[in-house]
Amino acid sequence: MGFFDRLRSEFVDIIQWLDDSNDTLVHRFERYANEIKYEAKLVVREGQQAVFLNEGQIADVFKPGTYTLNTKNLPIMATLQGWKYGFESPFKAEVYFCSTRQFTNLKWGTPGPVTMRDKEFGAIRVTSFGIYSIRIKDPAVFIREIVGTDGNFTTESITDNLRGKIGMRIKEVLPETGIPIIDMESKVMVLGQMLKDRIAPSFEGFGLELTEVQVQDIGLPEEVESAIDKSGAIKAVGDLRTFTQYETASSIGVAAANPSGVAAAGVGMGMGFSMANQMGQAMAGGQTPSPEAPPPLLVFYAAIGGKQEGPFTLDILKQKVASGVITGETLVWRTGMKEWTAAGQVPDLAGLFTETPPPLPGT
Repeated sequence: MGFFDRLRSEFVDIIQWLDDSNDTLVHRFERYANEIKYEAKLVVREGQQAVFLNEGQIADVFKPGTYTLNTKNLPIMATLQGWKYGFESPFKAEVYFCSTRQFTNLKWGTPGPVTMRDKEFGAIRVTSFGIYSIRIKDPAVFIREIVGTDGNFTTESITDNLRGKIGMRIKEVLPETGIPIIDMESKVMVLGQMLKDRIAPSFEGFGLELTEVQVQDIGLPEEVESAIDKSGAIKAVGDLRTFTQYETASSIGVAAANPSGVAAAGVGMGMGFSMANQMGQAMAGGQTPSPEAPPPLLVFYAAIGGKQEGPFTLDILKQKVASGVITGETLVWRTGMKEWTAAGQVPDLAGLFTETPPPLPGT
């Protein structure tokens, strides 16, 4: 090997990026004065792509593989540089390595409550948060639109920007999903996919792919959560009379054991005597009849517009009958009924459909 051959071999560089981090999206290969030797070796590993920039312009993008940098592999660079000396002189360029793996567990949240219209609860203010995942889809677009001249671009550099963008888009999309408020927490997987499908196109404009959106929590106003709890309690209790008796019996022991003074003791003793009196009457065969307990509260569910609505008290049902929302053919159900039945055939409701005025005289 001659002297010039040995000298030329010393000019061959290996350009590569060994990523030992978990959050680096783009890394600029450091080269003194941005000088790349002719016929240098470029090594692009799986999960990476390399972008060449010459004088601020994107020249080429290399996918995983090993390349020898010459005019065969860099025809655009050859045109830009106007190579001299048999194309064997060093040239100045920048090499950006882009990680194309998936970056997960990035957090998002709605910037303030989202106003939604719900059929059952009306206008509701909802908050939500979760996580999302991204990967670089188009390295050239990502560098041009987001990275700029940053030599080491991490997820921290972009999450604040993306968190705001995804939060605002979700704030716009949530009211359009059509999922009832009461069903949202049970359909977070469906909701996450719907949000991903709606938001993903805006990420492509940054050279990114939105691979996943997870909804981890739906925040409802306290009054809505209270209404849901009360509705569930009514269904769970069923017989309000038995529930009231149980609560009364439980409160006797609590009041009697409360060491808050003579008043508490008096209350405990008084309630104890009252309960003892009732028990004595019951054991004596009911010689002194106990006062009648109030009738249980009747609540019904109704099939309106193909959907289950309710629960409704008799007063509310009467209003809906008067307005024509519920007719004698409307199917209804309450605790104790084996199946849904037309309202006009339910003894407790039949009277609501007979209160109609007689025909006018002469008609």
